[in-house]
Amino acid sequence: MMSKHVAVLKGGVSNERSVSLSSGEQCAGALRRAGFQVTEVDVGFDIAERLRELKPDVVFNALHGKYGEDGTIQGVLEFLRIPYTHSGVLASALAMDKHQTKIMFKALGIPVTDHVIVNRSEVARQHVMAPPYVVKPISDGSSVGVFIVKAEQSHPPQEILREDWNAGEMVMVERYVPGRDLTCAVMGDVALGVTEIITDLSFYNFEAKYAKGGSSHILPAQIQPKIYDKVQKIALKAHAALGCRGVSRTDFRYNDRAGEDGELVCLEINTQPGMTETSLAPEQARHAGHSFEELVTWMVEDASCNR
Repeated sequence: MMSKHVAVLKGGVSNERSVSLSSGEQCAGALRRAGFQVTEVDVGFDIAERLRELKPDVVFNALHGKYGEDGTIQGVLEFLRIPYTHSGVLASALAMDKHQTKIMFKALGIPVTDHVIVNRSEVARQHVMAPPYVVKPISDGSSVGVFIVKAEQSHPPQEILREDWNAGEMVMVERYVPGRDLTCAVMGDVALGVTEIITDLSFYNFEAKYAKGGSSHILPAQIQPKIYDKVQKIALKAHAALGCRGVSRTDFRYNDRAGEDGELVCLEINTQPGMTETSLAPEQARHAGHSFEELVTWMVEDASCNR
């Protein structure tokens, strides 16, 4: 019996191209070791024609950011009728838009921070919320373009007016929650372990996520069992609420000094979490007993259309 031909989509044209190249290369290597026929595809705007020529059995989506994570490539794959990994069109589009995600989460009782959507020029002109607060793009990942405005900061961030800013005119400003960074991946309908992310940098930004030594991961997180359980339950609820498929990862802030149980808030859900062997979701899968090869094999076997 011939092995499945898997096209691994990587790279692309978003701000997260370098991250995607790394994810794609490592996933492709693991899939080859698992016995699949693999073609790596650096995605451009001719992707539909390239996939028609390749005729893969399955697409492994290792793209991050715009076009790869927002429902765009998912729509192309639905038209081509090629089974693909991760979430479908609607879940991907919703999760990429942090504003819409928070509206849905709040309606379902998932704890989120207060936020407003404003033009970046207004953000630079005056505080639109009492500090401390966070300014972030509505639909970018990997903490690209995120600023933390501290309580003692008299002026808002002027960097948001840079000429090379390409994350949209409207941005999200949300209340800053002090404390600890927690994250929990979901694989199918199972919540994996909870990781605490430790960094000496100002916050878990792009450098902390991807530079060598930028952060360390504590798995399982050293938090109260009831908080650990709560994080897992919320991650599952968030995954189901948006209709996510395959693997997702939900990020949290936890202020353990706010009252008896602390304050736990859900920041966002990632439908295309990092997929290098040392990324958070694969680490959690390994903690649950799944090797990297087993994880990517499961994702290929889970692939479908109409997701």
